[in-house]
Amino acid sequence: MFFFYNLFIQLYNLTIWLSKPFNNKARLWIDGRKDVFKKIIKRVEHDKPIVWFHCASLGEFEQGLPVIESFKETFPDKQIILTFFSPSGFEIRKNYPGADYIFYLPADTRRNARRFIDLVKPEIAVFVKYEFWFNYMRELKRSYVPYIFISTIFRPKQHFFRKWGRWQIEQLRQADHFFVQNQSSADLLQKHGIEQVTLSGDTRFDRVHNIAKQKRVFPPIEIFKGESKIFLAGSTWQPDEELITELIKLNFDGLKIIIAPHEVHEARIQTLMRKLPDSAIRYSMADTSNVTEAPVMVIDTIGILSHIYKYATLAYIGGGFGSGIHNTLEAATFGVPVIFGPNFNKFHEAVDLIERGGAYNISSKSEFIEVINTLLNNQKKYEASSFAARNYVEQKQGATGIIVNYLKNISNNLTNFEK
Repeated sequence: MFFFYNLFIQLYNLTIWLSKPFNNKARLWIDGRKDVFKKIIKRVEHDKPIVWFHCASLGEFEQGLPVIESFKETFPDKQIILTFFSPSGFEIRKNYPGADYIFYLPADTRRNARRFIDLVKPEIAVFVKYEFWFNYMRELKRSYVPYIFISTIFRPKQHFFRKWGRWQIEQLRQADHFFVQNQSSADLLQKHGIEQVTLSGDTRFDRVHNIAKQKRVFPPIEIFKGESKIFLAGSTWQPDEELITELIKLNFDGLKIIIAPHEVHEARIQTLMRKLPDSAIRYSMADTSNVTEAPVMVIDTIGILSHIYKYATLAYIGGGFGSGIHNTLEAATFGVPVIFGPNFNKFHEAVDLIERGGAYNISSKSEFIEVINTLLNNQKKYEASSFAARNYVEQKQGATGIIVNYLKNISNNLTNFEK
C-alpha cells in the first residue's frame, strides 16, 4: 500500500505544479520549497539539540504554540525547528521569534523524508493535529527518533478506520504517543490496538487563555467603540457577510459592527467595502477624524483578531455556511457569546458551547436576527451566556502542561542515555 500512497503524493505534487500559473497559494507552495535543503544545510547548526515541531497551517500553529513556548521556557538550551505544510501558515509565521529555524516541509516522498531527517537530526518530533506524513514517520522510526501527535481528534469515518485504510493504522501504531482532545478519540485508537494514548484536551484552550491575559490595546477600535456595544464578525466568508449586511440595515440602536474577513487581500477587502455603507471604514485607515461616527469597521490586517474579541458584546464566527466554522474559543475566552452557521458538528468545542448556553447556531437570517435581539434585550440571558462561554474555556485548560511534562521526560531520558 505504500506504493499507492507514494503515487498519490507524486500526483498531488504534480497537481500543485500544474496549478502554479493560476493559483497564488500553489505558487507559494512550490517556490517556498525551492532549495529548502540548501537552506537547511546553510542555516541549521548542531551545537545544541534540535526539537522539531510541524504544523499544517496557521490554525495548527496556534494549537502548537503554547507547547512550543512552554517547551522553550523549560529547555532554553534546545533549538526548535518549525515546519509548515501550507503557505497560509508559513507566510504569516515565517518570522516567529520563538523558533530557531522555520521552513516549509519538503513534500512527503521517501527521498525527501530521509534527507530531511538526516540533515536536521531532531531529538524529538512533534506533529500537531492531523499531520500524518507516513514517509516522515517511517524515517523517524528508522532513525530512532521519538515522535508524538498532539491535539488530535479521531472519528470512526476517517480513512484510517476503513478497510482500505488498515495499513495506515499499522503506521499509527509506530508513533510513540498520541495526545487526544476527547475520550471518544482515545477509545477509538485503543479499539484498534493503539494504547499509547493520553486524553490531554485541546491546547487551544491554553492558547486563548494566554491571549486574554496579554491585555493588548488597539486605540482605533477603542475610539470606534466608545460607549457602543460591538458586534464582531470574525473569519467571515461571503455567505456570512450576507447576514451581517442584513444586520447593518436594521440599524440596531447603540450597536456598532466590526467585520474581520477570513481573507484580507486587497481585492477581497474592496469587494466587501462595496457592500457596506459609505461611512464604513477600514482599520488600516482609521483615525480620529473618521472613526468616531463610523457604524462599521473592516479589519484589513492579519494577526489581531484573537485579541480584539475583548471589545465585543456579541461575536459571529464565520465558516458555518461553508466547510466549517473557525475558532470559537478566541471569543469565548473573553466571555463573549458566539453565533455561527449550521456546519459546526465536527467541532466538539462548538457543540459543548451550545450545550452550555455559551453559543448559538443559526441557519437563516431570521434565526440570526432573533438570537441577536434576544441577547441584546435580555440582560439576564446575556450574562448567563457570557459566563458559560468564559467558564467553559477556564475549565478546559491544562493540555499544554500534560504534553510538556511528557516531552520533558523523553528529553531527560535521552540526555541520560547520551551520558
